[in-house]
Amino acid sequence: MGINIAIDGPAGAGKSTIAKKVAKELSFIYVDTGAMYRAMALYLLEKGISGDEKISEACHDADISIRYENGEQQVILNGKNVTAFLRKEEVGNMASVSSANPEVRAHLLKLQRNLAAENNVVMDGRDIGTTILPNAEVKIFLTASAKTRASRRYLELTEKGEACDMDEILKDIVDRDERDMNRAVSPLKKAEDAVLVDSSEMGIDEVVESILSVYRKRVNG
Repeated sequence: MGINIAIDGPAGAGKSTIAKKVAKELSFIYVDTGAMYRAMALYLLEKGISGDEKISEACHDADISIRYENGEQQVILNGKNVTAFLRKEEVGNMASVSSANPEVRAHLLKLQRNLAAENNVVMDGRDIGTTILPNAEVKIFLTASAKTRASRRYLELTEKGEACDMDEILKDIVDRDERDMNRAVSPLKKAEDAVLVDSSEMGIDEVVESILSVYRKRVNG
C-alpha cells in the first residue's frame, strides 16, 4: 500500500515543478496527471476533434502511459513519445476543456489509482485530493495570485525565445481558472483536509520545504 501526496491548484501555480522536487526528496514516484490530460488533448487536436459528444467517442482510442528514462518522466501516446509537445499553449487550453469530459476522466482514472495503490507517489492536478486520491495521507492546495502566475509563465516563454503577450497570458489564466472552478465534473477546489500553500511570495525551495514539513507531521507524527 503506497503513501500518497496529492497536490492540487490552479494553472500556473507551479504544481509540476514542486511535485517533482518533493517526489525526488522522498524517493517517491511522480505521477503527472496534467501531462496525461495534455496528451489526451494533443490526441484530440491532432485528430481535429472537438465537442463533447465527439470527444467522448474518440478518447477511448488514446492509449496514454508514463514511463521513466534516465530518471526523467516520458509520456507515451499510442506508442509515441509526445513529452516534447505537451507544454504548447493550444494543448493546455484544449486540456482545460477536454478534462471536464466524464469519459476522458474515466479513461485515465484507473491508471492513476493503480499507480497510487501500488507505489509511494506524489500526484498533482486539479482534483487529486477531492476525487482521484480522496484518502491521500497528505493533501496540498498550491496556489498563487493570477498576476504572479502570469508573470512566471511570461518569463518561462520568453526564456525559450517564444513571442508572447503578458496581458493575453493573464487573461488566459483568469479564463482557465473560471472554467476549472465552475465545471460540472470534478471542479477545481481545495479539499477540506488540504493544507493551503500560497507561493506568491515564496521561492521554489521554500515551497518544497513547506510541503515536506506537512508530510513529516502527518506521516511521521
